Amino acid sequence: MFIDETTINVRSGKGGDGCISFRREKFVPRGGPNGGNGGDGGSVYLQADENITTLLDIGRRRHYLAGKGQPGEGNNRFGKRGKDLLVKLPLGTVVKEVVGDEDPREGKPLVDLLDSELIYRVVCGGKGGRGNKSYASALNQVPREAEKGHPCMEKLIHLELKLLADVGLVGLPNAGKSTFLSRVSAARPKIAAYPFTTKEPHLGIAELGSYARLVIADIPGLIEGAHQGQGLGIEFLRHIERTRVLLHMVSCEYDDIDQSVRDFHLIERELSGYSEELAGKPRLVVLSKTDMLAADEVKSFGAELNSRLGKEVFSLSAVTGDGLENLLRAASVLVGEAQAAASVEEDLG
Repeated sequence: MFIDETTINVRSGKGGDGCISFRREKFVPRGGPNGGNGGDGGSVYLQADENITTLLDIGRRRHYLAGKGQPGEGNNRFGKRGKDLLVKLPLGTVVKEVVGDEDPREGKPLVDLLDSELIYRVVCGGKGGRGNKSYASALNQVPREAEKGHPCMEKLIHLELKLLADVGLVGLPNAGKSTFLSRVSAARPKIAAYPFTTKEPHLGIAELGSYARLVIADIPGLIEGAHQGQGLGIEFLRHIERTRVLLHMVSCEYDDIDQSVRDFHLIERELSGYSEELAGKPRLVVLSKTDMLAADEVKSFGAELNSRLGKEVFSLSAVTGDGLENLLRAASVLVGEAQAAASVEEDLG
């Protein structure tokens, strides 16, 4: 099971109370104050971990608490600091603070965990209270007061995981995306001859010899109105927001060129309806399930689709492997170009 969002409560530790104490020894009956400070409370930190791929286990534990600071003691002994808590999350997790009864997804953005070396303090531990020794002065040599530890800090945070991939697969249900992913990688998405086989996103890694690899994300098939939440739509469109390029897969299983053209434009409208950025991503058009047609039919079907769409069309049978190597090479080149363009934008920005 893949969980891509959850809400948890994080709370730092309260600071320990300062101590009221006086030096009392056999020959020092009126010793001065020696109450130590309380220890600081522990903080809660967030860090991305490349080895974690799901929020499932994170969501099972709803409350994450750091340790409390211990109270100060006599003889100027400070209280022990509360233990910090480090929560490890999947790379690519977006963290938002939820305030009041608002929709968790509309919360205040706190951090985007795109770097595994970043450690983000989400709630800070309460400061320990001062002991009475800290209150001693020339005018107050016998202070009988100490400071309470500062309170803890608590937040309700929403975690949203967006899959990080080079290539995102889009198309109608049963367009052949899951079969393609299982063919080129070790991923094993469920495959069957009915719509919405893919109920959750899958990641696969395609090795292109020893020189390169592509991380590919397969999301559930889209239907009309997906960007408005129809079907499994908007829940999963967010997963391809960060992919560098798209493979738009159009099935030829019905041997109906008009239907294939309509299918193509339907998906393109859904991408545009979701966001301009998604609509503008570089993409390759893939004619899938070509094993269901004769070789000469595939050639003429692909040529007609190319002419109708005004785009180069890659023919593919994920079952037989025909066209697979050519498609992966083209996808790798397109990913490289997208990476280079992104680097230029970063340099200019």
